Amino acid sequence: MARPISEDKKNRMLNEKISKLVPQMAVPTIVAQLITTIYNLVDTYFVSTLGTNATAAVGVNNSLERTITLIGSLIGAGACSYIARLLGAKREEDANRVLSTSFFTGLLLGVIFMIVCKLSIRPLVFMLGATEECVNYSIDYATYVLYAAPFMIGSFILNMCLRSEGSAMYAMIGIGIGGVLNCFLDPLFIYVFGLGVAGASMATAISKTISFLILVYPYFRKHCSVQIAIRKIKFVLTDIKEVLAIGSTSFFRSAFSVVANVTINRVAGGYSTAALAAISVANRVMDIPFAVILGFGQGYQPIAGFGWGAKQMERVREGLKFVIKVSIIGAVIFGAVLCVLASPLIHIFNSQADAEVLRLGVISVRLQSIFLFSHALNSIINMFYAGIGKARYALLMSTARQGYVFIPVAIVAPLLLKEVGVASAQGIADMICLAIAIPLAFKAFKMINEEAKKLAAEAVKP
Repeated sequence: MARPISEDKKNRMLNEKISKLVPQMAVPTIVAQLITTIYNLVDTYFVSTLGTNATAAVGVNNSLERTITLIGSLIGAGACSYIARLLGAKREEDANRVLSTSFFTGLLLGVIFMIVCKLSIRPLVFMLGATEECVNYSIDYATYVLYAAPFMIGSFILNMCLRSEGSAMYAMIGIGIGGVLNCFLDPLFIYVFGLGVAGASMATAISKTISFLILVYPYFRKHCSVQIAIRKIKFVLTDIKEVLAIGSTSFFRSAFSVVANVTINRVAGGYSTAALAAISVANRVMDIPFAVILGFGQGYQPIAGFGWGAKQMERVREGLKFVIKVSIIGAVIFGAVLCVLASPLIHIFNSQADAEVLRLGVISVRLQSIFLFSHALNSIINMFYAGIGKARYALLMSTARQGYVFIPVAIVAPLLLKEVGVASAQGIADMICLAIAIPLAFKAFKMINEEAKKLAAEAVKP
């Protein structure tokens, strides 16, 4: 018999003051995202000491890791949203079925992905943007990351679903321990064992696997409100539609992110390896504020789902107002700081003192920082629609910044501005995305008001 969801968790999700609940959910998620970002930065830092070609390889393999998360995001994001709404509606047994089916499906798909990519690794890294100069480094890095692909997908699903039931703190611990471990393993494998780029890849693979084991532990010990069990696997058409509808928004966001990363890598590599390295370093620096924005949005998403599932429209409205205000103010402050610190931050990861890498990296970081508030609004509106199960609007918002807006900019801007266009592409795309995010923000509040009126009308019916 299914164990009912913890009354404490349910009461907290539905009754805690929004200004207290959002930080309680968002801070652990932000910390987890930051730790992940930090160990990515650690990878970049240590690998950068091996030369510009090695640094470029990290940027190429960033696309590979994003490709792996495509599967996890397709299943995990959809399951997270649906489970939060099921729990809000007190349908715990349905939540158990959705999680079990999603989890084991993700592991299977991860194994298939690993096998296919290992059999075609050289053309794979070229497709992801590797140049002849950095191809061997890219293969070294990709090799061991692929071994961890099933665990990376499983971790993504577990991490998101732990948050869906209000266990953001444990999700943070699981991701965090793996991240901290990676920071120690990187120098050990790269320098002490003399494994170079392959050592960085091994460190990442081991860390991701440890995170998976930590995240899966409470489920198999039955310490969670939602259970995982092979016997609970059941492919129900309604579940598949719900998971894929919302999961597709995260999937296409991640897919476009991969395509965007490959596009900019290939365009940058067409100019020089220095341009490719500059974009790789700038993206790593910007991963810090992006992690905060994403963590804040992901912490908020299950709150929106719980409130919508419990039909608490006033609470949903209050929550959306609060997170928009906080995210925009925070992004403006963060962006100002990054504008000032852009040069020293790029210099940290430019150990070869390549002047072109420094110049282009600073341009990229500063322009993205100016429009960081646009990225914050984009993320919050996306998470709101994903949380309440409105797939169409979530898809429109999630695929804008690094999809149908960025990719054309990434192709056209370099034609006009050459290397500077490469460095400026993401900032220009963020500016354009405001024209999409602002109308959808007003649409969100209109949708809440309409749902509230509908519920009020149903309440007075005899």
